[in-house]
Amino acid sequence: MRVAICQINPTVGDLDGNADLVTGALAQAEAAGADVAVLPELAITGYPPEDLVLRPGFVAASRAALERVASATGTCAAVVGFVDGEGESRRSVPDMAGVESFSDAYNAVAVCANGEVCGVYRKRHLPNYDVFDEMRHFRPGLDEPPLFEIGGAVVGVTVCEDAWVPDGPVSDLARAGAQLVVNVNGSPFRVGKQAAREQVIGRRVAESGVAVVCVNLVGGQDELVFDGGSFVIGADGAVAARCVSFSETVDVFDVELPAREPATTPRHRAGITRVTPAAPAEVGRGPMAAPLAAPADRHAQRWAALTLATRDYVRKSGFSDVCVGLSGGVDSSLTAAVATDALGAEHVHGVLMPSRHSSDHSVTDAEKLAANLGIDALIVGIEPGHAALSGMIEAGLGGGLDTGGITDQNLQSRIRGVTLMALANERGWLVLTTGNKSELAVGYSTLYGDTAGAFAVVSDLWKLDVYELCRWRNGQADGELIPATVLSKAPSAELAPGQRDDQSLPPYEVLDPILRLYVEDLRTVAEIQEAKIAPPDVVERVCRMVDLAEYKRRQTPIGPRLTGRAFGRDRRMPIVNRHR
Repeated sequence: MRVAICQINPTVGDLDGNADLVTGALAQAEAAGADVAVLPELAITGYPPEDLVLRPGFVAASRAALERVASATGTCAAVVGFVDGEGESRRSVPDMAGVESFSDAYNAVAVCANGEVCGVYRKRHLPNYDVFDEMRHFRPGLDEPPLFEIGGAVVGVTVCEDAWVPDGPVSDLARAGAQLVVNVNGSPFRVGKQAAREQVIGRRVAESGVAVVCVNLVGGQDELVFDGGSFVIGADGAVAARCVSFSETVDVFDVELPAREPATTPRHRAGITRVTPAAPAEVGRGPMAAPLAAPADRHAQRWAALTLATRDYVRKSGFSDVCVGLSGGVDSSLTAAVATDALGAEHVHGVLMPSRHSSDHSVTDAEKLAANLGIDALIVGIEPGHAALSGMIEAGLGGGLDTGGITDQNLQSRIRGVTLMALANERGWLVLTTGNKSELAVGYSTLYGDTAGAFAVVSDLWKLDVYELCRWRNGQADGELIPATVLSKAPSAELAPGQRDDQSLPPYEVLDPILRLYVEDLRTVAEIQEAKIAPPDVVERVCRMVDLAEYKRRQTPIGPRLTGRAFGRDRRMPIVNRHR
């Protein structure tokens, strides 16, 4: 069977634009002689549409866009994700009688050919964990997954989570006579997720004996990154095809199918919808080999995810340029390097904002970084603003501020935040913030200062990961991008004389392992203390800092999710919280 995997990058809510993407991909598939073209989960609406599905008219608009796509189909069958509904999607407000909230929307997939919709399947298994909230937005489908005859083969369709359920819809379809199961996905990235997907689908193939085609979205959507990496597991359990990750592609190739067996369940023996016939025997076509992209290492995965997320966040939001405050430190250096790879040097603007506490090497390092990246560098000293604001506040207090104290330090950071936002407003840029996951975890940041901006590029990278990724990126370049002096000097916010991070925090070699266990692995304080990473009082203090910083994290920009437990969607903790 000739299959076209259409790994596209839709934009949530852009139904007309997404329909154009779909029809363009289908035209390529038809021209290549594909029997079936498979597009990702909710390709029409983008994924996840979240509360858009509750807006009046959204479901009807989704169906209208699907009809437009269907009208453009020919003999190549199309499997297309869209939002379906009985009527209009809505969410009621609970009243005194106890009426519960509900949605009439369904996460659905349509099979289209010859200008019409031939059949629809509604996702049965709705994920409601990690970053997923599908039970808030959709109703589960109640019908069994249908079978279609496409190009002479019996094909079943499923949606994402359906294929993660042991002895679930995939096995049901196999027992009903399917030779191939299509699984459309909106599966978000985390490091190592590709291998996990292939392992899960491999188990479904082992249970069912049918080949499975998994097609995934690609692109950034708010903090989620979709990495593509669509693949096929053959009936023999081996990876028969793997598309490139982090890029759009339409790959057309042949998939070997097991022999057609009689259905073993009565419900489908007469329930196969014929979509397209087999190609006539006299129509010869040469074989088309499947792609087999090699999996990337974790550094390459992270870099590709960061650049894709940054590019899509900026461009899908209607912007072209960004600015980054360059301190000469490692976090701002990595952020600027990612932005340059994502958007091009001409669209990235570095801003140096030195103060009396800025060392000469910090300014020099920032200027060298900008030159290496080929980005422009504005210099806006903050001393005049610092003096004016300090004087204003001192007049109100009737006394002087403690120079180098926390109020004075935060004032400097907030002046820098105001400066970046003013430049962004004047030039039409977006501000990229530079805080890493370690700093966000313990609250080592200033609200409305270094946290002010639109997108937090490195917010799901621990500090040690930031260093590691900088060194990896330098290794990919012809010459040095991030100056060696940036990587070798002690981390410092430079908000007070002689300041270093390790004066306020444990060394990152100690801090990061504690944070990984507490934040990502959900270990208790006692369990971390038993690991003997640090003295018990240090562990207790660090974990307490994490809890107390929740109010800050709620007010910081979103950033790309790289791990299985990023701040935000993955980790939802109360701000007012006395549990220890």
